[in-house]
Amino acid sequence: MLTEWEKLAREATAKNEPYEAYLLRLTEAEVTTRSTNALASRIRAAGFPVVKDFDTFDFTTLPSVPKQKVLEMSRGEWVEQHTNCCLIGNAGTGKTHLATALGLAVCRLGRRVRFVTAANLVTQLEEAQQQHRLERVLAQLDRVDLLIIDELGYLSFSRTGAELLFQVFAERYERRSVLVTSNLAFSEWGSVFQGDRMTAALLDRLTHRCEIFEMNGESYRFRESMKAKTDKEPKKQKDPRKGS
Repeated sequence: MLTEWEKLAREATAKNEPYEAYLLRLTEAEVTTRSTNALASRIRAAGFPVVKDFDTFDFTTLPSVPKQKVLEMSRGEWVEQHTNCCLIGNAGTGKTHLATALGLAVCRLGRRVRFVTAANLVTQLEEAQQQHRLERVLAQLDRVDLLIIDELGYLSFSRTGAELLFQVFAERYERRSVLVTSNLAFSEWGSVFQGDRMTAALLDRLTHRCEIFEMNGESYRFRESMKAKTDKEPKKQKDPRKGS
């Protein structure tokens, strides 16, 4: 309001607007700016590695991922219902991209999102436990509406780390939503959670109410590098002395 009142007052005077209309425009400008700033703050707090949205995701390369279903999830009902989402597939197929786009959509709905790799989350939990502030860190995570855990399975954890990560999943069960990306099929998660018993208990909670997308296909990064290589190769010139 402090920034815009003079400009809007001049416009209102020029158009002979009543005071009520001027006040309404001034208030709308304040509300719009606050909403914009709040969204920017939520996106910063989420900690996305790179901001990527649906418009740059190529759904045609992954027929197993229904575009309509994913866009439907961008409306956020699944987060309101405290259900989960798993993106499972080999490296380079866009799991992190899609997770980020879904997280951005939830931010736009006014919800709190946190994006973290599984390895970094376990490190934070272990350090918090050693420094006797684990309860505080868990309370901070509990305030997040959607917790995105990226790259589960790329690195193995200690027994303590696996138990702490399990605790995060268990405490969010039917209370808050989790989105997980992993290069491992569910049958291989035992290597991450140090045994079948803990893995079974985790998967039972995680997949109880969960949207699961299989994202196996050719690596996007590999496709791009091969395309760049092809574009750089000199085109062969046809010898005019030879016939067609």
